[in-house]
Amino acid sequence: MRTFQSLFIPGSPEEGSGGFYTLVFMSIFPLSLWLFMKKDSVEDDFELSTVCHRPESMDKLEEQTKFTKKELQVLYRGFKNECPSGVVNEENFKNIYSQFFPQGDSSMYAHFLFEAFDTDKNGSVSFEDFVFGLSIILRGTINDRLNWAFNLYDLNKDGCITKEEMLDIMKSIYDMMGKYTYPTMMDDAPREHVESFFQKMDQNRDGVVTIDEFIDSCKKDENIMQSMQLFDNVI
Repeated sequence: MRTFQSLFIPGSPEEGSGGFYTLVFMSIFPLSLWLFMKKDSVEDDFELSTVCHRPESMDKLEEQTKFTKKELQVLYRGFKNECPSGVVNEENFKNIYSQFFPQGDSSMYAHFLFEAFDTDKNGSVSFEDFVFGLSIILRGTINDRLNWAFNLYDLNKDGCITKEEMLDIMKSIYDMMGKYTYPTMMDDAPREHVESFFQKMDQNRDGVVTIDEFIDSCKKDENIMQSMQLFDNVI
C-alpha cells in the first residue's frame, strides 16, 4: 500500500488559507483511490449480492449524482468488495486512512471525515451517502464543493467555524502526517495556520467564519481555486 505523506507537505502559515485548503481537500483523496484500487471487472448489471443494505437502483443514482452508470458500477464494485454489509462504519474509515498514513495517527481526521459523510447521523455510511459525497467533491460546482468543505470544518454544525474547530481539524491533519515525516515541525504550527486562515476568512472580525465569508474569501483566492481543480480528472 502506497503512503501519502509526501503529497501533504503543509506550507508555512504565511502562505495563507490557500495552502491550508489544498491540504485539507487533498486529504480526502485516499477515499477515491481506495475504491478504485479495489475494483475488479465491471459487470453490466448492477449486482446486488447478499447485503444488509441494498442501495438505490443504478439509474436513480445516475440521476442524483454526476457519475455515469459505468462509473457507479466501478464504485459499487470497490465498495462492496470492502464492505459486504453494504455500509461503512467509522472504524472502516479509520482503517482506510491508517493504511495510507501508517506513520501518523489518522484516527481523529477519519472521525471528522466520517461525520461529514454520515449526513443522516445514523452511525454508518451507505453506498448512496458515499457517492453523493464523492459526487460533490469530484464533480460539484465551486459552491457545492465549498459548502461541503465548510460542513467538514463546522464540527458542531451550528453554521459557523470557530478557531477551536479549525484548530481541531488542523491538529488532526498534522497528526495524520506523523512526526516522523515532519520532525522539525513546530508544535505551534497548527495554531499559526488557523490564525492565518481567520485573518483571511473572518471578514468582520467577530471571531467566527460564516458560510458566506468562507465562500466569498475562497473565491477571491487564486490558490484555493486552483486547488479545487485537483480532483477534476480523478475518475
